[in-house]
Amino acid sequence: MTSASSALDGLDPILNAPKRLAIMAVLASSTTTDFAFLREHLGVSDSDLSKQAAALEAAGYLTITKTGRGRGSVTAYRATRAGRRAYQQHRATLRGLLGD
Repeated sequence: MTSASSALDGLDPILNAPKRLAIMAVLASSTTTDFAFLREHLGVSDSDLSKQAAALEAAGYLTITKTGRGRGSVTAYRATRAGRRAYQQHRATLRGLLGD
């Protein structure tokens, strides 16, 4: 028994979370983005950003690079090829659903 195709098929459950979708939207239009910029841009706490980024990293959608230690440390995020593809597919599906 085959299931019928649905307009929802292109939606990615990982990207259904608004904060993760917003992170990928920023990363899709940049090479790398640092922790401070994302935290301020999204208006989230340090722990929330870390949690959302960890979920995206576990899905293979972004890489996290930490340099330095203490106050001078920098955490940078970069979308992977798979992450960019998933984001584009999710976005195209949303556009189709919304009629854009």
